[in-house]
Amino acid sequence: MQRFANLKRLGFFTRLLDEASPAERYRFAAEQIVRAEKAGLDSAWIAQHHFHEREGGLPSPFTFLGYVAAQTSRIRLGTGIVTLPLENAVRVAEDAAVLDLICNGRFELGVGTGGNPSAFAAFGLDSAQRNEIFARNLEVVRTALVGKPLEGGDTIYPQRPQLDKRIWQATFSVAGGARAGKAGDGLLLSRTQPRTKEAPKATLAEIQNPVIDAYLAALPPGCEPRIMASRSVFVADDHREALRLADIGLRRALPQFLKGGHAKPGETLEEMIQAFDTHVGGADEVIASLRTDATLERVTDLVFQVHSVDAPHPHVLRSIELVADKVAPALGWTRTALDVALAG
Repeated sequence: MQRFANLKRLGFFTRLLDEASPAERYRFAAEQIVRAEKAGLDSAWIAQHHFHEREGGLPSPFTFLGYVAAQTSRIRLGTGIVTLPLENAVRVAEDAAVLDLICNGRFELGVGTGGNPSAFAAFGLDSAQRNEIFARNLEVVRTALVGKPLEGGDTIYPQRPQLDKRIWQATFSVAGGARAGKAGDGLLLSRTQPRTKEAPKATLAEIQNPVIDAYLAALPPGCEPRIMASRSVFVADDHREALRLADIGLRRALPQFLKGGHAKPGETLEEMIQAFDTHVGGADEVIASLRTDATLERVTDLVFQVHSVDAPHPHVLRSIELVADKVAPALGWTRTALDVALAG
């Protein structure tokens, strides 16, 4: 049975999209990350989004992760992603340095060009220039983290030069993969991507493997690859219950899905699950589904999120446990010796 030999770390990802008030969203997400740590997962990641409740629930990732850091002790905490073109680069470096300091070096800094055009307009920026702004801001972040003088001669305090080795870049494109590899950064791959008109039936692996190829080709000699794939996974004890919740969640998420440039799926639940690149069911069904994803043979980090199913909070907590106990071990992931001892 297929096991992913390169898989080293397992993570949980949340976009904070629970059907709840803002305060409850933040509380639920923190509880989910605490549960992920107890289940032995290696990392937890959160997404930054501005303005749109249905797109994302968290504009201030550093504030939220500081809150989570106080409730955890071992699990690594990452941004997937900070929308770097919309941020002040010096402040990103300062916030990242302080967060990494207070969580004892557990922070992973994921960045990307993200954001929709209206978000850029609200910040007084042109979305057509996002790639240029991203490149400029990322260079400032690196300069600040390693303690080099910024324009005007100042350096940030505290300095965390080790964070320069924990930067990850998110991308949909081959060029973005090459950019991340050339920098020696980690590569963040999305849970789904819109298909082109030329290849409407392409698998996620057919889209993302060329990105990985470009990343590895550009990686400097001796630099260890860091390749993370986010995947939509929802596991329940009962297969029928998993499908019932998936039917509710995916249909609710459909309008936002279509706004993201995806083609309209068919009407059946099976067609929607396929269109959303979602792995859903009991543990055995999810294991079998994930084994068909050839991208996962090449990743070092696999990060699960319940979006777009977005089941109620108690079901998310149970899904985290089932992924850690049944799904991920079947794919080749193993808990650290410390986690095994704590579980015993």
